[in-house]
Amino acid sequence: MQPQNISATRPVVGALATNKLIRNTYMLLSMTLATSAITAGIAMVTGARPVHWIIMLAVFIGMPFLINAVRNSVWSLPLTFAFTGIMGYILGPIIGLYLQLPNGPQIVATAFGLTAAMFVGLSAYALVTRKDFSFMGGFLMVGLIVVLVAIVANIFLQIPALSLTISAAAVILMSGMILFDTSRMVHGGEDNYVMMTVSLFANIYVLFTHMLNLVAGLSGD
Repeated sequence: MQPQNISATRPVVGALATNKLIRNTYMLLSMTLATSAITAGIAMVTGARPVHWIIMLAVFIGMPFLINAVRNSVWSLPLTFAFTGIMGYILGPIIGLYLQLPNGPQIVATAFGLTAAMFVGLSAYALVTRKDFSFMGGFLMVGLIVVLVAIVANIFLQIPALSLTISAAAVILMSGMILFDTSRMVHGGEDNYVMMTVSLFANIYVLFTHMLNLVAGLSGD
């Protein structure tokens, strides 16, 4: 009888662990987003200059690898806040450039609202339905590589139509990434809340920056 009791408790223990992971992830995510917003505000107030795209990519890609390497140590949390803080500081001058457009405040507010609505809606859908979106992993990885190459190429080509196309593709990919990452929490694909926070933060960050470009482009700016 004892093995049966142990077996019966496993689903309960698994559900508790999943709920704890989800709770800790969203709590840390809210704190890192606040940190990023503060550093972005500091960058805007102090008139920080835009960071070179190579440095931006190096931080955006390199620091998550570093955090993953120390994911189970005491350094994971400080590095996560450092990562989100630096990315917020980099974002500040970008937002400042959009605010200088004729409809700048409206563009930024619209992009922020759409980003928040999409993240909440997609996350809630994945959490409530409990659907497994792991099948999207391969497609999303290929899509991310293609978009990254296109972004780097368009830095030199400077084609406005390609820029909007890239942003549209990035928005679609980040929507898929939010579903994919949220599904990983629900179905045991990742059990470290720090790494889940870093992944979701990156999704929101990329989604917001490309939403800015789309909204500005569609508004004629």
